[in-house]
Amino acid sequence: MMANESTTPDLVELTRRAFEPMDRQDFDATMSFFAPDGVWDASPDGLGVHAGHAAIRRYFEDWRRSYVEYETEMEEVAELGSGLTFAVVIQRARPVGSRGHVRVRYAVVTIWREGMVVRGMAYVDIEKARAAAERLAEERG
Repeated sequence: MMANESTTPDLVELTRRAFEPMDRQDFDATMSFFAPDGVWDASPDGLGVHAGHAAIRRYFEDWRRSYVEYETEMEEVAELGSGLTFAVVIQRARPVGSRGHVRVRYAVVTIWREGMVVRGMAYVDIEKARAAAERLAEERG
């Protein structure tokens, strides 16, 4: 690495890469993005707060295994400064036992530390998520 190159990870790219393993049910790779003390907070939508690798992994495994087909697409990803990202994600999937497909559009606000997720917050209400991200960015500014 050259002396003037940044060692700060590109959080937009990390955010994009963090969603890819779920499409292929690679939970080890999914968890590699989380700090050991990380938290996945799905409480804005009534799905609880999951702290630590074991709890986060269990949540993601349960979520992903509910679907036979599953893919995510990043509609929007932005770095808001101070280790904070905001992403709008589209999930297309076919639930186990169904012929129909579901499409869910949701947002994730992520706090990163040293290239690892320390807290991810999922929201079905995109504008609520955007407001929360802006508040957090201002607080962390």
